Amino acid sequence: MAERVLSAAELNRATLARQLLLERTALDPVTAVERLMALQAQEPASPYIALWARLSGFDAADLHRAFHDRTVVKGTLLRVTLHVVSARDYALFWPAVAPAIRAWRARMLRQVGLGPEVEGLAERATAFATEPRFGAELRDHLPELTGGTGPAGQTDTWWAIRPLLPFLMAPGEPPWSFGRRPRFVAAPSWTGTELADREAGVRHLIERYLASFGPAGLDDIHKFSHVSMGMLRAVAEAPDAGLATYRDEQGRRLLDIPGGPLPAGDTPAPVRFLPMWDSLLLAYADRGRVLPADHRPTVIRKNGDFLPTFTIDGKVAGLWRADRIDGHSHVTHLPFAPLAPSDELEVMAEAARLERFLEPLEPAVFARYATTWLKDQPPSAPRG
Repeated sequence: MAERVLSAAELNRATLARQLLLERTALDPVTAVERLMALQAQEPASPYIALWARLSGFDAADLHRAFHDRTVVKGTLLRVTLHVVSARDYALFWPAVAPAIRAWRARMLRQVGLGPEVEGLAERATAFATEPRFGAELRDHLPELTGGTGPAGQTDTWWAIRPLLPFLMAPGEPPWSFGRRPRFVAAPSWTGTELADREAGVRHLIERYLASFGPAGLDDIHKFSHVSMGMLRAVAEAPDAGLATYRDEQGRRLLDIPGGPLPAGDTPAPVRFLPMWDSLLLAYADRGRVLPADHRPTVIRKNGDFLPTFTIDGKVAGLWRADRIDGHSHVTHLPFAPLAPSDELEVMAEAARLERFLEPLEPAVFARYATTWLKDQPPSAPRG
């Protein structure tokens, strides 16, 4: 039987549906995070804004409580980057991505002069971090690291070995639960859950990814997770994998969970404001599904920052920023092209909703990135 060919518009709407961006949904934070697979969390505010964009009646206090209840956790995972996932998923995701993290860190370990002894250091650090510890505490606890090695000394050594361990960040106080001086804790001690074996982890990662971002190719899953193509292929193409298959308009083979939603390509897609590094923009080898190629250099900075964006009709259509003016939050937007009057009204209404969410938390969220706005195209004046 010939595989169904999905148009670019259908793939866009499939992604929006699975990412809860066609309509806001009433879900608790744990269920929502699992539906979305993982929320990138380099900036502490980003997971909160990501859920605000997708959930009806979202209260930041609910996610904060989930962090402290240990049902949602934050740690280094996909692409050696901080992500927020459910505690259940972390126990499966970590074994899947750990080999890729170790391979990526191998060069750094050589630079700081660490070899086989890193395993012993890791075990001692994990044993010490059964309760939350600052990085300096963990570094100084390891006598071998006290004197430091390599050009930058012990700080670089700790930085090199930290991602090799199943460490989580322990939450702190509002507004965003995590500050810029984190505390680390061993994942099994924090969650009370043992880690799965690697094959089970990779199988779960593939299924979660496809439920959250599919239909998609193995190259997309590799791009998002950095799990090796060989391992992805072995699991996804196993006789018992049970995945559905499609083709895109270029003939590329796509995988999906059976019965995954496939809305019509002309399904209405409302305006949405997304945080920095929203996973929607990072999930594919070809980001054209949601981010037009002409605008990638504007959204993705040379240093790797993904700026806050807004979407119109399911595509990234501009940037946004928040400023504190007269004690209030003012969200302004910079469209990539002049907006139709109806779109402008919808964008302004959504910006006002975002202002109401941000104001009691951090009115000028992401302010440290404000200078990355295009200098020759300053944002529109804040609304008074």
